[in-house]
Amino acid sequence: QVQLVESGGGLVQAGGSLGLSCAASGRAFTNYDMGWFRQAPGKEREAVAVINWNGGRTYYVDSVKGRFTISRDNAKNTVYLQMNSLKPEDTAVYYCAAALWRGGITTSAGDFTSWGQGTQVTVSS
Repeated sequence: QVQLVESGGGLVQAGGSLGLSCAASGRAFTNYDMGWFRQAPGKEREAVAVINWNGGRTYYVDSVKGRFTISRDNAKNTVYLQMNSLKPEDTAVYYCAAALWRGGITTSAGDFTSWGQGTQVTVSS
């Protein structure tokens, strides 16, 4: 497994931007698809964005399309989530996660075997 450490959360006003980073250590980073999930109080954890091992494929939940961008730098073992035009409904704890690459791209939390500790993102109205 890989070990994951997120950074970059915080408080921002609606319409603002935040960038999240997730640094990985341990096994080969390129063996993994990487995802960002979020969980708001009283809600299920959802996949926000996922990127495959080489960055060639991405997935975004409909609610963030056009506003969020996931990217990865395999030389730095880091995955990023740039969040623009933030809305109060984006408020949640954001988690970085890793899933072994199996030839496709997965958004199922159960396929992700390594998780970061989470970082709080709060968007005020």
